[in-house]
Amino acid sequence: MKNLIAAASIALMGLTGAVSADGHENFPERPIMLMVSYGAGGATDFQARIVTMTAGNEDALGMPIAIINKPGAGGRVGWNWFATQAEADGYTLGAYNIPHFIAQSIEGGVEYGADSFEPIANWGADPAVFVVAADSEFNSMQDVVDYAMANPGGLTFSGAGLFVGHHIAALQLEKAAGVKLAYIPNNAGGAGAMKAVIAGEVLGGVNNLSDAFRARDAGNVKILGVFDNERNEFLPDVPTMKEQGFDIDNASVNFRGVMVPKGTPQPIIDKLAETVPTMFENGRVAGRMKAGGSPMHIMTRDEVIEMWKAREETLRELLAGL
Repeated sequence: MKNLIAAASIALMGLTGAVSADGHENFPERPIMLMVSYGAGGATDFQARIVTMTAGNEDALGMPIAIINKPGAGGRVGWNWFATQAEADGYTLGAYNIPHFIAQSIEGGVEYGADSFEPIANWGADPAVFVVAADSEFNSMQDVVDYAMANPGGLTFSGAGLFVGHHIAALQLEKAAGVKLAYIPNNAGGAGAMKAVIAGEVLGGVNNLSDAFRARDAGNVKILGVFDNERNEFLPDVPTMKEQGFDIDNASVNFRGVMVPKGTPQPIIDKLAETVPTMFENGRVAGRMKAGGSPMHIMTRDEVIEMWKAREETLRELLAGL
């Protein structure tokens, strides 16, 4: 009997070895790609390059992560590709933006939804802000709203696309202020939308705090308001929309993080979920993010799963009302 049990144990160990010998325990064995659905120079691209810069360290993944940009249609081009064509092998990661891709899936016309992807970890939470050129006559959100009331549909302003956080913030502003605005989505993402403001192509813009922080630091824009429940530590002098009399919450705050396509093997998901947050916590990463005016908000895979669910519920209700 003892010999039979020993033989069975050896056979079981051999079977276990065969299962684990599928290459997953050695993941990653080659460099990894991170797809960003927005252009180079925008906040998502800028931050993605910072938070992945330690990936090649021995105490991280041990392999570098290269960024590939697939911009267009407010992120739709990249996320459609990621959901339908990306290999689910752990070597093709994607940067997510919430509420962007969830709002787009609710509105329809895309090939993805929250169930198309598996979240890994969240690195940041970037509120939307309203910006105008440095020489603009507008100095407060009330100035902006007064102009919009006097010129219905005449207040042009840019954003990174349709049903991204910028657009949701704009819709909230229209409803809260009772005005009609001329929102102009920019196919070049946040960087292109900011350039349109600085160049005077539009009267203002809704953009990421991190993009606006750098643009204001360069003397190119004024930041008139924050679409969040509280003032941000990076912009303590800029009031929230609520402080300026407009009932607008934090539904447009842009959460950013890393995900993989649905169907990625669970051992790889587990390895990434364990390691990626520690990359975000690296001191060099935190220092670079702070210097660039990029608010960090690190969340684990389980926390992101819950956040995605909560945001989807909020967005379905919000978009139905708007």
